[in-house]
Amino acid sequence: MLMQILLEFHWTNLLQPQFYIEHGGLWLILFVVFAETGLFAGFFLPGDSLLFVAGIYSTNLANEFIPTGNEVFDLLLIMMLISVAGIIGNTTGYWFGRKVGPAMYQWKENMFFKQRYLQQAHEFYEKHGGGAIIVARFIPIVRTFAPIVAGIVQMDQKKFSFFNVVGCVAWVGSMLFAGHFLQKWILAHFGFDLKDHLEIIVLGLVAVTTAPVIMKLVFNKKK
Repeated sequence: MLMQILLEFHWTNLLQPQFYIEHGGLWLILFVVFAETGLFAGFFLPGDSLLFVAGIYSTNLANEFIPTGNEVFDLLLIMMLISVAGIIGNTTGYWFGRKVGPAMYQWKENMFFKQRYLQQAHEFYEKHGGGAIIVARFIPIVRTFAPIVAGIVQMDQKKFSFFNVVGCVAWVGSMLFAGHFLQKWILAHFGFDLKDHLEIIVLGLVAVTTAPVIMKLVFNKKK
């Protein structure tokens, strides 16, 4: 089985949520959510779309852990497990930042690094740190680096921990519940099964979550 998966594997599978669900289930989802913020190289992983699709398959995923026989309990169970994985991932990124942060103040300036960047980041997190940690959870790529930068600029640990929990639970819960109940509503009213059109769903989610960032970069480039 494993050999067959390896032979059929292509790197594009890493961007497809259904690949993780079909070949690793809940346990692989937990690792992906952790890795997206806990591991520096996890920025390319499909966090939003993976959680949305996980909401569609919530009953199947929950049965891998503890069969509850209740769809709401299934959702709450996987929401709790995935939230814990995300909280641990963010915390890992934060502590990595705290470890490397002090050394960065001794780095020589170059084209890509200026000491003023650290000062600006420190001032930003002092003023908007809590909100930044929450909002970053909903933005691909940004959520990978936000906790690391928070650690680098020595954001208050208790403040980070509180907003880390709030942001992670809000992100996981909203994506899971949206996927689960939107699937039920569309299927009941239009007879349209989202499971048969996951590629379109994924592309739509990527467009929705990245559009604000792209617009901000385009229209506020100078600033």
